[in-house]
Amino acid sequence: MNLRDEIAVANQRLWEEEVKKGCGYTIPWLDLDVDLLRRYADGELGSLPEPMDCLSPPSVFAGVEGKDVLCLAAGGGQQSAVFGLLGARVTVVDLAEGQLRGDRRAAAHYGYEVRALQADMRDLSAIDAASFDLVYQAPSLAYIPHLREVYAEVSRVLRMGGFYRAQYHQPVTHFVAWDGEGYRIAEPYVARVMHRDDGGIEFRHYMDDIFGGLVDVGFALRQVLDKGRYRQPDRDAPPGSWEHQDSYVGGGFVIVAVKG
Repeated sequence: MNLRDEIAVANQRLWEEEVKKGCGYTIPWLDLDVDLLRRYADGELGSLPEPMDCLSPPSVFAGVEGKDVLCLAAGGGQQSAVFGLLGARVTVVDLAEGQLRGDRRAAAHYGYEVRALQADMRDLSAIDAASFDLVYQAPSLAYIPHLREVYAEVSRVLRMGGFYRAQYHQPVTHFVAWDGEGYRIAEPYVARVMHRDDGGIEFRHYMDDIFGGLVDVGFALRQVLDKGRYRQPDRDAPPGSWEHQDSYVGGGFVIVAVKG
């Protein structure tokens, strides 16, 4: 794979290191309860236990049996395992080969097939147009500078009437930092780029880019879900950790859009 730019180089390196360290987002889910997943998809359950509580909304998991699903920038053998067990034909695209190994491991463990492609989410040229009924994106859009590049690629690979589920950081609180006593707004709102201490590069995306960009490429909004309002604080989460920050700062939100 030819890495597109220094952003891809930095963030690929970041996530290969996260795999080596055993970050929670890189560990395949190998003990899933299929009946529980089906009840959630059918709307019988309002939520799932950790770590599956990141799966939302339940409507995007309903009726996926026999459908073509792309897990975009969502490697690690987690979301792909859920869709595979629910009977979908699953493709995973991720920048990190270590993440894709998790998807192959989960598929071998449960006995379904998966197509795992190492690629930048901004370039899905290895995938034919109109290939998918659903694109499910993990909270990975923070690692690219321009949302419309991804939106255009997602629109191309989706079939008419197909759904795109994406997760976002709240732009106001994206660059907050723990200072030892509380969360501090570390950068002015106009600041778009954060070079992290671990080498990763993140970007703040604004509301007009998030929503306007979807509309500009032909998507219609179906649902917006503010995830933070439902997350109870984890008293055992260390201050400054992702779990603690999500509980106190508000986390992110999910958009479900349809290609019209």
